[in-house]
Amino acid sequence: MADESNNPLFFRRILITIDEDDRPSTSRAFRFALTMARDYQAHLGIASVLENNDISIYESLMPDKLNQKRDHLKAIVQDYANRARAFGVEDVRAIVGEGGDVDDVILQKIVPEFEPDLIVSGADVDFASHGRPGAIGLRLAKKSDVSVIVIR
Repeated sequence: MADESNNPLFFRRILITIDEDDRPSTSRAFRFALTMARDYQAHLGIASVLENNDISIYESLMPDKLNQKRDHLKAIVQDYANRARAFGVEDVRAIVGEGGDVDDVILQKIVPEFEPDLIVSGADVDFASHGRPGAIGLRLAKKSDVSVIVIR
């Protein structure tokens, strides 16, 4: 086996997770992912998950309310995609998942479809909507088969 220790390591498919509940952490992670994707001409997937705990039982029984929340999240992710293109990232894909725990949806649905070699996540340090600070990034890092960078 050849020694690869002197070869540069490039990521070609980067997935950034967007958490609208934690804008400061997401903003820093997004800036990092943009820079990596642009500088390495990598494919960039921008993903967010419509969380079950963001939907009340009442809203889940009303298709219009659920569709409004879904459309709102799609618009947010599309705005991030537009900003990435304006920054100079050429290959950008907006991805919205829903249902279950965020990390499970990302790892079981989004990752197999997008096939990233790097996942970038915010640290959830400014708004701990997920039980404890850093929860999603840490769970992604523990469970993922690909590299994960958690940005604080």
